[in-house]
Amino acid sequence: MDAAARGVRPQAVLFLCGHNQVRSPIAAALAKRLFAQSLYVGSAGVRKGEADPFVAAVMDEIGIDLSRHKPLTLDEIEEYEGLNFDLIISLSPEAHHKALELTRTLALEVEYWPTPNPMAVSGNREQRLDAYRAVRDQLATRIKQRFDWRPVGAD
Repeated sequence: MDAAARGVRPQAVLFLCGHNQVRSPIAAALAKRLFAQSLYVGSAGVRKGEADPFVAAVMDEIGIDLSRHKPLTLDEIEEYEGLNFDLIISLSPEAHHKALELTRTLALEVEYWPTPNPMAVSGNREQRLDAYRAVRDQLATRIKQRFDWRPVGAD
C-alpha cells in the first residue's frame, strides 16, 4: 500500500517534470505556500529548461513571485542538496519514467499526476495564459486534495 492510500503525508516532496520550466515550479510554489511549515518542497526537471515568462505572469496573479525561478535538473538537485525526498510527484511521462528509475536505488514513493503542457497551446497571449491558468488551478486542487489542506479555522 502506498503513502497516498495510507493517508500519510510525506515530509519532503519533489515535483518533477521535463524541464522544470512550467509544471514543476508551479506545483512546488503552490505546495510551499500551502504547507510551508510542514512540508519540504523541491522542483526539478529531467533536462535543463529556460524560465517561462507565462509562469511568472499566472503565478503573480495569485500573489506568488516566480520571476526569479531558475530551472534545475534532477542531477543539479542531487548535487546541491541530495535526493532526500519521501515522495516524487511526476508531472510528465518522461519525468515519471525517470522517477521510477530512481526507486531502484532510493527508498521513495512515486506518484504520477499527468498534467498537460501549456507550452503546447497556441493562440494569442490571453489564450496561452488561460492554458497556464488551467494547469495552475488543476495543480492547486490536486495538491490540496493529496496533502489534505484545510483553511485556517476549519475543523
